[in-house]
Parts: sequence; C-alpha cells; structure tokens
Amino acid sequence: MITLGGTACTAPESLGAGVKGTPGAAGLRDPYFPKLGNGGYDVSHYALTLDYDPKTRHLAGTATITARATQDLSAFNLDLHGMTVHAATVGRAPAAVNRSGDELTLRPREEIAKGSTFRTVVRYSGSPLTITDPDKSREGWLNTADGAVALGQPTGSMAWFPGNHHPSDKATYETTVTVPKGLTAVSNGELRSQRPTPDGKRTTFVWRSAEPMASHAATVGIGSYVTRSYRPVDGGVPVYTAVDKTVAPRTAKLLARIPELMDWAVYNFGPYPFSSTGAIVERSDDAAYALETQSRAVFPEGSFDPETLVHEIAHQWFGDSVTPETWQDVWLSEGFATYAEWLYREDFENDPASESFREAYDTESSWEFPPAEQPDAEHVLGEPVYERGAMVLHKIREAVGDDAFYDIVQGWAKEHRHGNASTDDFIAYVEGKSGKDLTALWDTWLYGETKPEQP
Repeated sequence: MITLGGTACTAPESLGAGVKGTPGAAGLRDPYFPKLGNGGYDVSHYALTLDYDPKTRHLAGTATITARATQDLSAFNLDLHGMTVHAATVGRAPAAVNRSGDELTLRPREEIAKGSTFRTVVRYSGSPLTITDPDKSREGWLNTADGAVALGQPTGSMAWFPGNHHPSDKATYETTVTVPKGLTAVSNGELRSQRPTPDGKRTTFVWRSAEPMASHAATVGIGSYVTRSYRPVDGGVPVYTAVDKTVAPRTAKLLARIPELMDWAVYNFGPYPFSSTGAIVERSDDAAYALETQSRAVFPEGSFDPETLVHEIAHQWFGDSVTPETWQDVWLSEGFATYAEWLYREDFENDPASESFREAYDTESSWEFPPAEQPDAEHVLGEPVYERGAMVLHKIREAVGDDAFYDIVQGWAKEHRHGNASTDDFIAYVEGKSGKDLTALWDTWLYGETKPEQP
C-alpha cells in the first residue's frame, strides 16, 4: 500500500522502469489558474465510488478514470486537494505515486503510448476540504446541517475526487454514493439504482451522466431531502428535485414552475442538451450561492427565486453544454445566463431588456474591467462578467435584429453542443452568421476599458 498525505513520497524503483515517454504537463496554463488541469491525456469517463459519513465527515473514495493519451506518457498528473491517497494503479499494475500540494503524479510501469486508452484507479480517503477562492467565496466540499454538498466552480471539485480539473476536459460520469440510512445522495444525470447495503444500515445511490460534463459542474448533495421525480404531462424533459426537508414547504410553488420555465428556455435557446433537469435546494446557511451544476443546479433557499432559477436553467445550454475553453471565456456563460434573466423580465414581467440594459449601464461596478479581460483570478467571476457580458449580447441583438439574434443564440448552442468554445470562436460565429463586421461593438462593449457614451 502506498500511503500519501500532503508531502512527496517516492515509490519503489521497479515501478516505471520500462517507461521511455515524457511526463504530461502539470497544468494547462489557464490564464488565471495555470496549474489547473493536466497535459498529456483526455479523460472520457469518471467512475466515482464514494462512502460518506456526515457524523465523522469521513469520505472513502475510489476514482476509476478512463482516458486517452495524447502523447507518449512516462508519467501524468491528477489534481487533488487534501485527502490521503492509499494506492493507485494504471492498467492492472501498481503505479508509483508522488504528491506535491494539489498535484498527484502517477508513474506507470510501462509507457502509455500516444493514442491508447488507459484506465487509472486511485483509492483515497479523508475529510474533504472547503476551498476559499481568491474572491473569498467558498467551494469544494461544504458541510451542511445534515450532510454535505459539493460545489466546484472554478477549482472545488478537486476537493472530493482526483481528476483533470480544467473545463476543457469534459467526460461522462457514473457516481456511486453510499450514505447512512435515512439520508439521500443526489448527483448529476439519472438515478440508476437505490439499494440498501447488506447490513441494512446504509443506502447506495448510483447516478449516471451520459453527456460530457466539465468537472466544475459535477456535484453530490447528501442530506434529508424531500425528493420528487416526474415527467411533465406534456412530455417535456424529466424532472428530479431534492429539497432540504426544512425548506421544502416554502419552495414547492417555484419548483412546480420548472417545466414551464424549461419550455420557455427551449423556445428561446433551442433543444435541451441533457436527458433530465431539476434542482437541489439547501438551507440558506448551507451554501452561499446558486451554481449551475449540470442537469441539476444547486440553490440555497435564500437565492431560490424565479430569476435565479432562470439564470441556472440557461446555464445548462451556456456553461454546461457549451463550456468555456478557459476561465477567461466565462463571460460566455455568465453573460448568456444574465441575459436570460433580462429576457424573463421581458416576457413575464413586461420589463423590456432595454431597461435591464440601462440599469446595468448605469451601475458603476459594471465598468470595473472588460468582461473578456478580467484583471486576475480574484475577478474571474466579477460583476462585469455578468452585467457587461449581458450588455454585449443586447448590443448584438440591436445590431442584427431579433430574428437574426435568436438564430445566433440557438445556432451557437447547437454548433458547440457538449463541447468547449472561446471568445474568439464566438466573435467569428456571430460575424459569420450575421454577415456584419462588429469590430466596433467588440472593441467598445467586450474589450473597452472605459464606459462609452450611450444615447
């Protein structure tokens, strides 16, 4: 057994003896999180087996990671924050393991050839940590009153499973979670099974996400939930909701609107990219913000309102299905989701998007920096990313007209469905579809340093 804590450890010399390739990069040079993610391979599937006890806050996990090598690999890295690694294998053979901070380096016995598919198994355990972001928000593994909830944007998923934790490497997931009897474990995608353990003291839940997902959109919620699973009578998208039992009575009315708001979103954004939808609603003290976890967004009760629900539903298209290439491109997620709120006000509250634009324009904090050029990691999700991002979309709408605008919105979601896209990709797409040179728009609203005059 190889036991690793937070310090480096050298494995037996026999491991890695036949390897002639080169190590994969320990980071993908993201503009704001350069050590996030890893080079040399692409993950296709995560099979996560988790056993969690909220009383002791102990998590025992096994991560089985299927990946394809993009170079001849002598070694490769996984991102993991905290936890103790007990053993790892690549293929069927033990792998040498070295730990330095959040970087877990695995050295297989034999070279992994470029283009080949390989399977890595990592066994680990401990008390998952909560990460404080540069902007002081909390993510990772959040302990709740009766369980836990995992929130991963932008780096928090490394707190509960090892992986390639950059948005550019998306994969399918199967998440198996065992919890004490009486609690429910909720994750992304579809509930495949729910069964008691042989001793009858715990319950195992198996969730499957068949569509690719960035790791920051993965979640696990554990608690005393009131759950509901149904398909709307009109044959819409299946819905699964899990609500903390103490807040369930106060949230039922808005939860019942999910099918209605999904139909509205499909009308505006095009076909829904996933096989189910829903929500996880926690107590206000258990999470400080809502997050667009794929197919099943997480909300604290205090943020569970119609506009926030619409915001997170829109993210299923813009952010989860069409995922930013890097964290610098995140305005493409937040700008679209914020503009969805403006469209909601326009369609449901008779408040034109032009009025929402004016309100954002008049807010000085919207002009702290250009939405596509955040100054540093602390401001990756700053207010201009949301408000000026939405303003960019409104200016496109004004420039091309409503019919062309909605064609662009739906076409963009279709073109990059289940993939990644950059700001440059978006600029090229809009100009190609509209036939217009919008250089002045981009220079002023997307990249401009100063507040422009607005008639």
